[in-house]
Amino acid sequence: MRARVALRLGWAVIAAAALLPLSAAAASARHVEEADLNGDINTIMASYIQTSVSRAEADRADALLVVVNTPGGISTSMDEIVTSLLNSKVPVVVYVYPSGARAASAGLFVAQAADILAMAPGTNIGSAHPIQATGADLTGDLGAKVLNDAVARVRNLATMHGRNADWAEQAVRKSVNINAEEAVTLHVADLEAPDIGTLLSQIDGREAQRPNGTVVFHTAGATVDDFAMPFWQVFLNALIDPTIAALLIIVAGYGIITELSNPGLILPGVVGGLAAILAIVSLANLPVSIAGALLMLLALVLFIADLKAPTHGFLSVGGVFALLLGMAFLVNTGPIGLGVNPWVSLVTAVLTLGFFAFFIRKVIAARRQPAFVGGDSIVGAVGEAREELAPEGLVFVSGALWKATSTSPIPAGSAVRVVGHEGLHLQVARENGQAKERK
Repeated sequence: MRARVALRLGWAVIAAAALLPLSAAAASARHVEEADLNGDINTIMASYIQTSVSRAEADRADALLVVVNTPGGISTSMDEIVTSLLNSKVPVVVYVYPSGARAASAGLFVAQAADILAMAPGTNIGSAHPIQATGADLTGDLGAKVLNDAVARVRNLATMHGRNADWAEQAVRKSVNINAEEAVTLHVADLEAPDIGTLLSQIDGREAQRPNGTVVFHTAGATVDDFAMPFWQVFLNALIDPTIAALLIIVAGYGIITELSNPGLILPGVVGGLAAILAIVSLANLPVSIAGALLMLLALVLFIADLKAPTHGFLSVGGVFALLLGMAFLVNTGPIGLGVNPWVSLVTAVLTLGFFAFFIRKVIAARRQPAFVGGDSIVGAVGEAREELAPEGLVFVSGALWKATSTSPIPAGSAVRVVGHEGLHLQVARENGQAKERK
């Protein structure tokens, strides 16, 4: 009897030992896909997060990790991200990371849409009062309508995931903001973790409530595949920047004015046209100030006018001041730090003044030159004597044969220079060197 029991225990030990590698292999097969919501929330970022959710579902990932560091952004793009996260078939973790990162304004709504919300030490969350695209407060009936809608939305998100809906409401109504430790204490966030590896270990086996049931996280020992934003989206996302938008407008102005001043160069016109199109793409996603845009347009008009009118550069100086003010007011700053970099504005203004001063100098120099009409335009040209000039004969100058006279004999084939003319009859002198033109 004892022998049977011992035998059975032995087989149990052997079976357990055999299963250990299988369970270890299962754990190692776990994988988490990462998406980085880093920067302003806009149409490009919304598209990237939606693609990340779809990829995680197709790859049957154990979880989608959204690493967040955002000052906020466009509400419509925020709505798209929130909807995508709420309907994800893969469990979603939002991680405010690294230290110094934030989930502010629209970022609060994205964070509350996650199944699990984690924060790294030294991060903060909140400040979600709705504002206009210009950065100004919403007032009156419209302001009350938008505010109440935002409050209801953030309360729903927090309640859905068992978090502190009252604090979330205050973050929207009064723009309160707290750090990671306070967020966990007030149950605004679910946990605090110093890094991604620790986070995945801490949430392993944790359950999260969803309207259609419960999801369980299996993330211990999981490999993390970081799917960064593709290059073309990075490029488009970079365009949605006030400083980039302003510089594109300046480049467009340079190219177009250069092409108008020197028809046929082609390259400046092409570069200017492309810059203009990219500037339109950029400005379409920014809260543009009409006053700033008009000031930049005025600067362009003043620069062009100075090329046409004898103002000796005074209009260009005025254009520089208009350019500086236009770049300063082009994009309403608001509370999230939008706006054209002032140093970039100053350097651009100085370079623009130099650019147009160069053109104006060339234009003024051209205006001071005497006008040549008919035969005057050929004086000084070098050609070839096609027959002996003694003292008259034919010369080939500027692509044509002319009758010419010389004060001294000139052999055929010698180089000649035009020194004067009487009507279409040239006066030439012998030129040292070989003939310059042949046909």
